[in-house]
Amino acid sequence: MDMNSFFNDLQSKINQAVENSPVKDIEKNVKAMMTQGFSKLDLVTREEFDVQAQVLAKTREKLTALELRVAELEARLAAPQEP
Repeated sequence: MDMNSFFNDLQSKINQAVENSPVKDIEKNVKAMMTQGFSKLDLVTREEFDVQAQVLAKTREKLTALELRVAELEARLAAPQEP
């Protein structure tokens, strides 16, 4: 489902809710429709995002350390060996 059709569908559902519901139920209906609409999207929670950001930061640290180690090993191999 592309974003335009998603928002058009959402707008029509909101319009239906306004036409068919008493005013006091609009908020409940809109929240339910938004929840349904968001469930169709490929979203992650803030908690999941934060966990993945931490994993990425640790991975970057390890990669930097490994790159440094490889550079040191390459420098050793390139240096002339003394007998």
